[in-house]
Amino acid sequence: MLTPMVAGGVVFPGLFLLSKNTLQRLPQLRWEEADAVIVSARLVSSVQAIMASTAGYIVSTSCKHIIDDQHWLSSAYTQFAVPYFIYDIYAMFLCHWHKHQVKGHGGDDGGPSPPGSTWAVARGYLHKEFLMVLHHVVMVLVCFPLSVVWRQGKGDFFLGCLLMAEVSTPFVCLGKILIQPASPSQYKQQHTLLHKVNGALMLLSFLCCRVLLFPYLYWAYGRHAGLPLLAVPLALPAHVNLGAALLLAPQLYWFSLICRGACRLFRPRGTPPSSPCQTQD
Repeated sequence: MLTPMVAGGVVFPGLFLLSKNTLQRLPQLRWEEADAVIVSARLVSSVQAIMASTAGYIVSTSCKHIIDDQHWLSSAYTQFAVPYFIYDIYAMFLCHWHKHQVKGHGGDDGGPSPPGSTWAVARGYLHKEFLMVLHHVVMVLVCFPLSVVWRQGKGDFFLGCLLMAEVSTPFVCLGKILIQPASPSQYKQQHTLLHKVNGALMLLSFLCCRVLLFPYLYWAYGRHAGLPLLAVPLALPAHVNLGAALLLAPQLYWFSLICRGACRLFRPRGTPPSSPCQTQD
């Protein structure tokens, strides 16, 4: 178990540092540290998402019996990904810190922030990213032990499908990069065709791979057990339904934010908000 976790603990922070240093030191780029940190964090998240989705596809398509069939990647990648969630909590904080500095909240002379401001930034970070931080903590402290111990080798098919939820992450990361205001010369691409195409792909992939994933998993179990879809929740233990509901709830919230952003993205420029989905940033 330790080998995949150690590997993940080396790969994800190492890739972040490699990307950050390359963007800062490559003569053709010479990016500011804030830009390099933000883009590198998104890059690592995208790489992890591609790896997770690939592993999930291999596992789910290899398991013909959705309960009993096993694939070594299901446990190996779960262990490998645990350090990513720990690393990403810190990476998100670094992004928040640099955005805070760029917005002019540092010292009066533009230098380092005054003593005590680190805690203020940390509180702002936890307030803004509370749900994402909570998601990462639950992944490490709850989902990982359950997937390794409680499953007892059962249900690799379902774990593979859950890993494929990461399909939407690269589109989310690219969207955040394109609207990042830290460096106007490199970003602020929110009115380009690339951003609109990426926004449509993000909306579609998030809907299919994160929201509709859960009805699909219930349908797959119902097909296996010979039950209609609506009868599946009644046939499953209460804690399984509770777990699925707790996993689905944040996905619905994030999807609502994506829909609201899509309303703004595809609204003709200069058109005033006319519906609830267009009233908030």
